[in-house]
Amino acid sequence: MPAAILTLVLAAPLAAQNNEAKSGSGAVLRGLDKVNGETRDIDIARGETGSVFGLDLALADCRYPAENPTGDAFAYLTIWEHGTEQAMFDGWMIASSPALNALDHSRYDIWVLRCITP
Repeated sequence: MPAAILTLVLAAPLAAQNNEAKSGSGAVLRGLDKVNGETRDIDIARGETGSVFGLDLALADCRYPAENPTGDAFAYLTIWEHGTEQAMFDGWMIASSPALNALDHSRYDIWVLRCITP
């Protein structure tokens, strides 16, 4: 049942705006090291992999509302620690609701700021 609720929550704003989503060429992400409070922003192109702190990040897609490119961003990310193959996060992150589907890591936080648009 929670998956159905999540689907409704995600679909409602898009349906209410009655517009399409477009894919950006990449995404701007922010990483936080919770131990020392340091933040870093990283630009990742769609289909590319980047790294911040001790994490590798792969961006599959970044979507945004076609009529409001700065309104929100939905990024599909796969995140894993350096030197490991098992993903610790694999799914959509939403810029306007970072806690809705967040990375669960004891030291680092990653969230989406925006899509890179033309």
